[in-house]
Amino acid sequence: MIGTIRALVARDLVLAARVGGSGALSLVFFLMIVALVPFALGPDLNLLSRIGPAILWLSAVLSTLIGLDRLFQADEEDGSLDLMTGAPVPLECVVLAKVTAHWLTTGLPLALASPLFGLLVALDGTAMAGTALTLLVGTPALTFVGAVGAALTASIRRGGLILAVLVVPLMIPTLIFGVSAAQSATAGTVPFATPLMVLAGLSLIAAVVGTAAAAAALRWSE
Repeated sequence: MIGTIRALVARDLVLAARVGGSGALSLVFFLMIVALVPFALGPDLNLLSRIGPAILWLSAVLSTLIGLDRLFQADEEDGSLDLMTGAPVPLECVVLAKVTAHWLTTGLPLALASPLFGLLVALDGTAMAGTALTLLVGTPALTFVGAVGAALTASIRRGGLILAVLVVPLMIPTLIFGVSAAQSATAGTVPFATPLMVLAGLSLIAAVVGTAAAAAALRWSE
């Protein structure tokens, strides 16, 4: 089973490298939001540094939606999903592998690029490191939550808008604790580890519940 998951992850990573698209688009969209917000707020560096973690986290939430609608839809269109569903491995393993590959091509690059983009919102070194760590811990929750919506809309052409309406409200708890953890890294009454552990718990819960729910949605859509 582990070998199957590893093979599916490798397959999706190779396809993402050949086709491109969602990972690069997510980074570009992330950069666009982070770059435009300072123009709207003005040249107040103190204000930018204070709300910088919130800007980065909100940008990450919106960027995660890029390409989510194609997570299962591409396999649904070419018939690969039917083969995966009929394979002798649990469908949950297939979902776990595909979501992991999607996070490696979207969520992980966003977390790694966040310190560089943090310069645009006047974050210091500590704030950059704290925000990057929270994104690294919290973006899996966003991806697994989004996978449920992707599974529900897999058979719907151009279901991206429906997917966003479905999953964005479910991403709010992760956004709240992610911003709280990032802000507590520099100046906060709550220790940094407390919201970070809550954020890690949300990612673990989303991994379990999201995998099972996405697999159930795919079976239901048959």
